[in-house]
Amino acid sequence: MPTVRIAILVFEKLTALDAIGPYEVLRSVPGWEVQFVGPVKGPIRTDSGALGLNADFALDEVSEADIVLVPGGEGNRPLLRDETVLSWLRAIDAGSKWTTSVCTGSLVLAAAGLLDGLRATTHWSVLADLEPLGASPTSERVVEHLDQRIITAAGVSSGIDMALRLSELLVDDVAAQAMQLMVEYDPQPPFDAGALAKASPEVIERVIEYVALLPEGGAVEV
Repeated sequence: MPTVRIAILVFEKLTALDAIGPYEVLRSVPGWEVQFVGPVKGPIRTDSGALGLNADFALDEVSEADIVLVPGGEGNRPLLRDETVLSWLRAIDAGSKWTTSVCTGSLVLAAAGLLDGLRATTHWSVLADLEPLGASPTSERVVEHLDQRIITAAGVSSGIDMALRLSELLVDDVAAQAMQLMVEYDPQPPFDAGALAKASPEVIERVIEYVALLPEGGAVEV
């Protein structure tokens, strides 16, 4: 099986599952290599402040990848104006097989001009932020554009769905199902409130209440 190089952008205050969910799927495909790349090489803290990850490579050390993935998290907002990061994404996209995002990572892709005129998704709480950046927002869980080699995934857990789809696109459906079984991704939640359209006003109000009570540095998208 041919080598596939995957670059996952990591930065201070990213949402951990946005990066680690897809990583657990993609790293398991034989021959696929994952690199964690950051604006600055070295340790970073996720949005909770309690979990650390490591950028093993700086941007100038990774000039090409078959898959580039931009996760979400409050820490990516400064990246919308960081020309070093945006230029790197445009350069990587020029030669990638797939340029992807999870959650608010799509805002960064849009800021780089990679989603101009395209349908794209993100976390439900910031869908409206896509339009001023040139994209057409949709609440779909995973949105793909085969011609442009772009895939965006909605909030947090949807990155796993996207990673399985990438496995199918680059190998085959059996490989994707094998990855699904390997990580035992068989969701059977006790409730059905995982999308804004399914949640009651009471649930939405509770989400907002909980986010407001999070300690500084522990914010989630909402």
